[in-house]
Amino acid sequence: MRQLISLLVMTAAVAFPLPHATGESHAAVAAVARPQGILWQQPADIRARNLFYGPGGPQGQPKEPFTFLEEDRGGTNPKFDVRDAAGNRWKVKLGVEARPETAATRLLWAVGFITNDNYLLPEFKVKNMPPHLNRGKSLVEADGTVRAARLQKPPQGKKAGNWDWKHNPFVGTREFNGLRVMMALISNWDLKEVNNSMYADEDGSRPVLYEVSDLGSSFGRTGESYRSGTSKGNLKAYQHSKFVSKVTKDRVSFNFPTHLPYLYVFNLPLFISESRAGWIGHDIPRADVQWIGSLLAQLSSQQIRDAFRAAGYTAEQVEAYTAVVQARIAQLERL
Repeated sequence: MRQLISLLVMTAAVAFPLPHATGESHAAVAAVARPQGILWQQPADIRARNLFYGPGGPQGQPKEPFTFLEEDRGGTNPKFDVRDAAGNRWKVKLGVEARPETAATRLLWAVGFITNDNYLLPEFKVKNMPPHLNRGKSLVEADGTVRAARLQKPPQGKKAGNWDWKHNPFVGTREFNGLRVMMALISNWDLKEVNNSMYADEDGSRPVLYEVSDLGSSFGRTGESYRSGTSKGNLKAYQHSKFVSKVTKDRVSFNFPTHLPYLYVFNLPLFISESRAGWIGHDIPRADVQWIGSLLAQLSSQQIRDAFRAAGYTAEQVEAYTAVVQARIAQLERL
C-alpha cells in the first residue's frame, strides 16, 4: 500500500510539477504597474473598529422577516438565499463553517482587507421554506426556524469571477503577502480559486474588488483532514497548531497549509490542487510579515473577543480563541 501511494505521488509530481513559491516581493514589484483593483484599503483607525458588528456595522444587520428565495448547491456546506424586510438578498450558510467564517471576516476587515458583510444569527425564521432542502434539511425545523446560521451579503457590485492565488495583479505586493500571513494566522487552509471572488460595477466606474469570499475553513487544523469537525472551527486543533515554522534574515515561513492526508492521493485532482497551494504560507518577505503584524498589534484584546462573540461562541471559547490569536500576533511582533 505504501509503495502504491508513493508511486502515485511521484507520478503526480512529474505530471503536475508544483509552482515555485511566489515570494519574490519587492524585487518583482519594481517592474509591475499598480494593479487596477482593490485587495486592501488603509483602515481609518484600527483601534476604533467595531469587530462585533464588522464591516456592515450595526446599521447593516439583516432585518426580519426573511423570505426563502432559492437553494445554493455550491461548496461543501448547505446554503440558501433569502430576502430580508429591507429587500436585501443574503446568503445563509448552515453547519460547521458558519461560526469560524463570521470571526475570520472581522479580523481581515479590521486590518484593511476587502470582505463581505456577514452576521451570525442565533435563531430566526424563514417564510416559504420548502419542505425539503437537498442539503442541510436536518438543520432547519419544519416551521422554518434556523439556528446558528451565517448571513452574508457581498460587497458592492456584482460578482465578476474568481481569482487565483498564483496569478493575480497583486502577486509580490506587500498587501498580497500580508493576506498570505492572514490565512496562516486564522488557519484558513481551503485556498481553492472558487473561494476567491472579484466584484465589479457593470459600468466599470469603480475598481474591481478582490476578496477571499469563503473563510469557513478557519480556526482549526492547518490543513484538511478526513473530518470537517477537526479541521474547521476546532479550538483544540487551533490551540495545538504550530504557527511560525522558519525565520531567516529576509524570509518567514509558517506551518501552513499542511499537506493533505496521503489517502487523498486517490482523489488525484484534489490532491494536486491542494498541494499546489502549499507555497502560500512559505517564504514570505520578512518586512511584509512585520508590516501586517504591526497592523494586527493595534487590535485590543476586547476587539478580538468581539470578533468571536459575534460568531456565537461561548464565553469560554471566546477567551480561548482570543488567547491563541493574541499569541500569534505576539510572535509576529517579535520578528
